[in-house]
This record gives sequence, C-alpha cells and structure tokens, in this order.
Amino acid sequence: MHQFKIPPMATGLIQGGLADSLFDTALRTPDLPQIARRADHSSGRWSPMTAAELRDEVVDLARGLIASGIAPGNRVAIMSRTRYEWTSLSYALWTVGAEIVPIYPTSSHEQVSWILKDAHCVAVMVEDEQSVMTVASACATLPQLRHVWQLDTGALAELVERGRAIPPMTIDSLRRIVMPDSTAVVAYTSGTTGHPKGCALSHRSLASPCDTLLAGWGHTAAAPGEQPAILAFLPFSHVYGIMVQGLCLRGGLLLGHEPDVREEALSAAFLSFRPTFVYAVPFVFEKIYKNFLRSAQRSGRGALFERAVRTATDFATANEQHRLGTGPAPGFDLRLQHAFYEKTVYRKLRGALGGRVCGGVSGGSPLNRELALFYSGIGIFIHDGYGLTETSGGITAQPVGREKFGTVGRPLPGTDVHVAKDGEIFVRGPSVFQGYINDPQATDAALGDGWLATGDIGRFDSEGYLSITGRKKDIIITSGGKNVAPAALEERLRVHPLIHQAVVVGDNRPCVGALITLDPDFLAHWRTARVMQGDTPGREVREENELREEVRRAVAAANSTVSHSESIRVFRVLPEPFDLANGLLTPSMKLRRDAIVQRFAAEIDAMYQTSSRVPREYMRGDPSIWEESDNVFR
Repeated sequence: MHQFKIPPMATGLIQGGLADSLFDTALRTPDLPQIARRADHSSGRWSPMTAAELRDEVVDLARGLIASGIAPGNRVAIMSRTRYEWTSLSYALWTVGAEIVPIYPTSSHEQVSWILKDAHCVAVMVEDEQSVMTVASACATLPQLRHVWQLDTGALAELVERGRAIPPMTIDSLRRIVMPDSTAVVAYTSGTTGHPKGCALSHRSLASPCDTLLAGWGHTAAAPGEQPAILAFLPFSHVYGIMVQGLCLRGGLLLGHEPDVREEALSAAFLSFRPTFVYAVPFVFEKIYKNFLRSAQRSGRGALFERAVRTATDFATANEQHRLGTGPAPGFDLRLQHAFYEKTVYRKLRGALGGRVCGGVSGGSPLNRELALFYSGIGIFIHDGYGLTETSGGITAQPVGREKFGTVGRPLPGTDVHVAKDGEIFVRGPSVFQGYINDPQATDAALGDGWLATGDIGRFDSEGYLSITGRKKDIIITSGGKNVAPAALEERLRVHPLIHQAVVVGDNRPCVGALITLDPDFLAHWRTARVMQGDTPGREVREENELREEVRRAVAAANSTVSHSESIRVFRVLPEPFDLANGLLTPSMKLRRDAIVQRFAAEIDAMYQTSSRVPREYMRGDPSIWEESDNVFR
C-alpha cells in the first residue's frame, strides 16, 4: 500500500453555507464584477453584473421560493444547460436551506423519473418545453412534486413577483441557520450499470476543494493584476461544473456561461468573452487541437504546424525536466526555434481562444501527456487533476512549479490518498460525500473507516504523483489471463485527428481488440483534401487504402505505450458514433461499455473470427483487421 497526505493549507468552510460567500463578497466589494451576461445568446457583447446586484437578485428569488412553499431541507431539481439562471437559482436555493438535485437536460424519461422519485423532489426547474414534456410524462408517479417551472417562459421573473410580500429579513434568518454539514447537493452518478445513485454532498464538502484550490492555485488563473475570467460550459449537472461555479463565486472570479457546446458557438464565445483560464475535459482539449491542425492544413500550412508542434513539445519537455531537476533547461537553438514559432504560430493559436488564456485544468479522465506538453509549449499550461462525484470534485492537483505531465498531480492539502495492493485508490478528507441517499448498503460498501473506495486503479511514483490507469470494473481479462486497463489505450487512440472514440475489448478473447469511430469533422476535411487532388480513376479505392493506413498508424502508436501482450491486435471501424441517442453514452458523456459490447457483439465476433484467419507472422507485425466489406465511405 502506498499512501500520501499533504497537511491542510486552507482553513475551509467553518460556519454557514455556500451562499454565504456571495453575501460576504457583496458586503466587502459590492462593485466587483461577478457575472458576465449577454442580452441574447447570439450577441457577442457581455455586460458585467456586480456582486451586489447578484446578491440582490438571489435574495429576490429566495423570497419567491419561500412564497412557493420551498422550505429548508426540501429538494429541488434543476434540469438545464449551463446558463446564468442556473447560478442565480442554485444560490437562492442554498440561501433558504434547500437542497439541489442536478439533472442533465439530455436525460431520458426513465432517468428523470427515477431521480425525481428517488430524491423526493418537491419542485423542478426545467429549461424548455421538451423538458416539461419529459417531466410531465413522469408526474403520475411523483405525488410529492408540487411545481414544474420553465426558464424559457419567465419562471424566475414569476418567482420574484410572487415573493414581493416576503420580508428580506426572513431570507437572512434562513440563511444563517444553514450549517456546514447540511446537504447542499444530491448529485447522481452516471449510472453506467443499473440505476444512478444519489450522492449527498454537504456545503462543507463542496467548499473544501474550492477553498484549497483558490489558496494554492488561484494566482495562476490570470496574469498578475488581472481579474480571472472563467467561461463555464461544462454541465452544472456534473460536480465538476458545480465546482467551477463555486471557485468563481468563492474566489471573486468573473463567471460567464455558455450553454451551447457546439463547436461554432463555443468558439465564438471564447473570442467574445476572452477567458483567462479554461476548465474542461480531455475531449475538449483534444478537439481544440484537432481544429488547430485542420485549420492549418486547410490553409496550406500543415507542415509548418507540425514542425511548430514538435518544437512546442520539445520545449515543454525540456522545461519540465528542468523544473523537476532531471535535465537542463531548453538550449539556445530550441529557444530560438520556439521564439520563431511564438511569432508565427503560437500567438495565433492563443488568439483563437480569445488571446488571454494562460492555463487551464483538465478533469473527468486523464489528459494525454503529449497533448499537455503541446499546450504548455504554446503558452497554455494545462493542469491535469482528479476527482469524483463522491469527493465533491478535486482530490489531486499539480503542485505549482513542480508540475509533472502524464500524472494527475499530488493529493490536495488536507486530503489523504492511498493505493491498495490491487491498485484501487482510496480517499479520505473533508470533501468526501455523506453517503448515497436511500441506499445504506451501497454507502457501507463505498465507505469504510472514513475511507472512500473510488473504484479507480492507479499508482504513486516516488514523489507522490498519482497516475490513473483505469476503472477497476473496466479491467479486461483475456483468455490467456492477461489483465489490461483499457483507458490508456483509448486515450492514446483519441489523440489521432481522425479518431473520435475508441472502446477496447477483449474479455475472454485471445487478444485485445478495439472498436473505433471516426471524427466526422476531420474525416470530412480529410476527404475534401483528397478530392482536391483530382477525380482520377480508382480515387475512392486509393483513399480507402490511405484511410486504412492512417488508422493502422494510430493503433500502432497506441501500442507503443504498452507491452506486447497488452497491445491491440485487432480492431473494427464502426459506421456510427457512441452517443446519447443510441444509448451508448451516459448523460455525462461516459461510455456505457456493457451496452456497447452488447450492441456490437456481432462485429466483435466477426473481428476475432477474421483475426483467426490471419497468419501469425502478420499478427506480430502491424495489427489491423479491415475486411473488404468495411467501407467507411458509405
């Protein structure tokens, strides 16, 4: 067993609830810009809202909630994308001592019905008519549900009007009786297997990682003397998004909201809002990189971009070795090359993100080391961190000045982490949840002597840096008895511009295989580039052969990071992506592995049957199986 703990550095939440930080900020610095809003979604103009203005709006909403019969301890669901109203409503609910139950707006009827019933919600705030219909279809089984409010029809304004008769002193009295250990959020797990479970998170547990990160890392979120500006686009239905909101309002950071995560909308929001720091998941950073590459190739500068990428990676690697004391700083020639590309490439890349981004945090799953090095090399330092719903977000972070790419950093001060003999990670600290509601057996199984069994597999290095290698339940055991963690292989495959998703399979099979989907945007660009080469006879066959080679190279690159017995020996490119519509992703965009294996059972069988007909000499070479019938151009 390997265990690491760093002494606490922040006092944390001593008394009161999460709403208190907003009231304290409004009292100390009433004119501080706290929220940036747009008059309409299509507008590129953001108007600031001060801490005092936000506090007053929260108080007015809280009065409306009381007038509507919402009492301390009541649970109210919010089923909406990431928008300003999510923030104002959540703080109004916390102000009166109510508990929030976040629901993904993309959730199915069954998921919504289960969560509302399991949490005994008395009200739900939805975003649009479609969500109203989803909730309405479940109302017959929800006798405790008294209110269904809709944001797009002016529900918040109606609440404010309804609360005119409630004295503001009533709200202040209710806020002051909220205790740190009162439940603030009931956040449901992804439900990759069975019904999702509701994690009870207290005000203290949600505040703890925010305060620790602000104390030790807050100064890295913007240039000196500049107010950090955070564009929130992660779903507030997930604890990561709630943590980002908490960081902004507890730390006086400017918060903007972007509900539309489509590429065009998000790109426009970056350019108009101009964030200083980015909180995202690896997929977003992967997508941004692929867009950089695609744009360079379209403009005929693909070769220049690739040279700039190599220089950025080499420069960041040398800097990492220098700060960790394992090598020299970048030499003169490398610094000269980097300075050249700073003027010709890197500055333009940062400009595409608004021009002020100096760093970011990646969470949700491990960030590829090479990708982190690239961003660092162009001047955007991405810290990789680790956390769970059951830990209110952050567990680890990269120590400032001692960052080590390819790891998720070291335990946050005040958090205790150990890795058991079988590789499972256990956590103990102030951010650990109170338990699963209505499920004492699951709570007892997860919590033992104050330690949370995360279900994740990882390892510590000699300096206390943690690496995540996968989920315990996802470990693949081949027919030869080899244990394989699929996460690292899948992460490496996704780095390739053409690959969108990858699921490694191989349970009770002779070798490891992979199901792959292609990135539709990059594939369209890839096709267009080849059409421009001329419509000569046999072009489609030639392009298909080139595409096969590209995927083979991606698989070979992924295999270079693991042992021979763990490497992907067979793969299949699928004609459809894994998404919410076909039930192969959870609302939090996690793979439903069991559902994927079941859906594509025939393709998996065919993949291994084909491999049995391939000579062993070929299998020891570049592993790839692509039958003649596999035409990805259809």
